[in-house]
Amino acid sequence: MLWKKQAYDDELRLLAGADTLAFGGVGIAGALLPATKAYFTVEEALRQHGGELRPRLEAMLDKATPAGRVYAAELLTHADAAAGRAAWQRLAGQSGEVKTFSGCIMSSTTVARYAQERLRD
Repeated sequence: MLWKKQAYDDELRLLAGADTLAFGGVGIAGALLPATKAYFTVEEALRQHGGELRPRLEAMLDKATPAGRVYAAELLTHADAAAGRAAWQRLAGQSGEVKTFSGCIMSSTTVARYAQERLRD
């Protein structure tokens, strides 16, 4: 497949505007949120198009919603451990609130707290 500049625009837009962070199904039905689906699509695309997607993910670290920033940092971590660590360090000073979902449990944290936990991993 040839790379198109617009490839994954819809998925990146969903991630950048995400209001909730979830890496699996949520609620009793276990439904995947649109941003979660987009995350998995971009994660898979990184294998073939990482060089094209990484700069777009790095730009999201400053421009996206708090949840979108965390999604971007997670994806950068999957692309390259050093890039992921740099992303988490960048986010460790950001105070935006992030709503999280784990199954049926909704919670919240801050970008900084999430990043600091990831840096400890």
